[in-house]
Amino acid sequence: MTTPFGPSVAGTRQWLRAHPLVTDSLVALGAFATMLLGSFADPHGPHGQPTFGTRVPHLLSLVLMVLAAAALVLRRRHPRAVLAATSALTLTELVTGEPRAPVAMGAVVALYTLASRTDRPTTWRVGLLTMAALTGVAMLAGPLPWYAQENLGVFAWTGMAAAAGDAVRSRRAFIDAIRERAERAERTREEEARRRVAEERLRIARDLHDVVAHHIALVNVQAGVAAHVMDKRPDQAKEALAHVREASRSALNELRATVGLLRQSGDPEAPTEPAPGLAVLDALVDTFRHAGLPVDVIVQLGPDPEPALPAAVDLVAYRVIQEALTNVRKHAGPGARAEVSVVRVGASAEVTVLDDGGSGADPSPQPVDPGGGHGLLGMRERAGALGGSCFAGPRYGGGYRVHVILPM
Repeated sequence: MTTPFGPSVAGTRQWLRAHPLVTDSLVALGAFATMLLGSFADPHGPHGQPTFGTRVPHLLSLVLMVLAAAALVLRRRHPRAVLAATSALTLTELVTGEPRAPVAMGAVVALYTLASRTDRPTTWRVGLLTMAALTGVAMLAGPLPWYAQENLGVFAWTGMAAAAGDAVRSRRAFIDAIRERAERAERTREEEARRRVAEERLRIARDLHDVVAHHIALVNVQAGVAAHVMDKRPDQAKEALAHVREASRSALNELRATVGLLRQSGDPEAPTEPAPGLAVLDALVDTFRHAGLPVDVIVQLGPDPEPALPAAVDLVAYRVIQEALTNVRKHAGPGARAEVSVVRVGASAEVTVLDDGGSGADPSPQPVDPGGGHGLLGMRERAGALGGSCFAGPRYGGGYRVHVILPM
C-alpha cells in the first residue's frame, strides 16, 4: 500500500545511503541523547520504584558520554578502533565514574556495527571478549555489588548487540546472493536467447543456400538445353522449359516456406507444410534425372517397409543429398553418373553420394577444405549440429565422394 509519504521516505533513505557520514552522525546524536536521558533515571528510587530526574550525571560521566558518541561518527570507517575506544571509555566509567551512567551504550552500538560488517568467527571472538571484559570489570572492580542489575544489563546489551549485528549481516548476505543469482539467471536467459536466434539464423541461411543452389542450377541446365535445341527440336525445348517452370515453382514454394519462418506468429500466410525429408527423395532425384544426371538410389534403414528417421536427421539427410547432387551437376563432367545410398548402421544413418566424374570434369571440383565453399561447409555444419560427421573428397580413379554419418 502506498502513502503520500512513500516517495519522500524512499528518497530520504536513498540520500542517506549516498551520505553515510551524515547517517553515522545522526546515529551518534541519537546514542548521545539516549545516554543522556538514561543518566537522569534512577532504577532504585524512593519506595523501590524507578524515578526520573531525582539524580543528575557527574561531569566525568558527561565527558565520557560525549566522547563515546563522537567516536560513533567513525563507526563504519574504523569499526575495530571505534569499538576499542568506546570499550575503554565504558571501562573508565565503570571503574571511576557513576556506575549507573549508560556510557556502555556507545560500546553496544560499536559492537553491533562490527558484527554486521565482519564475518561470524570475528563476531564470536570480539563479542565474547567485549562481553567478558565489560561484565567482568563491572562485577569485580565496580562500586556496585557483583549481582547488581546494572552489571547484568551490560552483559545482556553486549550479547544482544553481537547477535543482532550477525543477523543483519547474514540477511544482507542472503539478499545479495539472491540478487546475484537473479542477475546471473537473467544474463543466462539473454545469452540463451541470443544463441538460439543465431542458430536459427544459421539454419535458415543453410536452407536458403540449399534451395537456391539446387533449383538455380537445374534452371540453368534446362535453360541451356532449351536454348541449344530450340531451332532443331522444339518439342525437346518445350520439355526443358517445362522443367524450368517446374523447378522455378518449386524454388518459390520452398523459399516462401523458409522465409515464412521469419514471420511473427500473428502474420498471415505462415507456412504449415512439413520440412522436406527422405519421403520426397524420389521427387528430388527426378529433378536431377530430368536435368540429364542419371542417379541410382538405395535406401535401407531397417526391416520395416517404411522406417522413420527422427525429424532432424531426416531433414539433414535430405539437404545433404540435395547439395551433393547439385555439386555433381555443376562440377562433374558431361555424362557423369551419381549414386545415392542411405543406410542404417547400428545407431547411425550413413548418407553417401558418389559420382564418377564423367568426362572433362574439373580437376578440383569440390574443395575439401571447410572454408573453400558454402555447400561443403553447410553440410559439415548440419552434420555437426546433430553430433555427426561429414567427409568429402575425390575418389580414387576419378569422381567425388560425400559421406555423412548422422547419429539417430
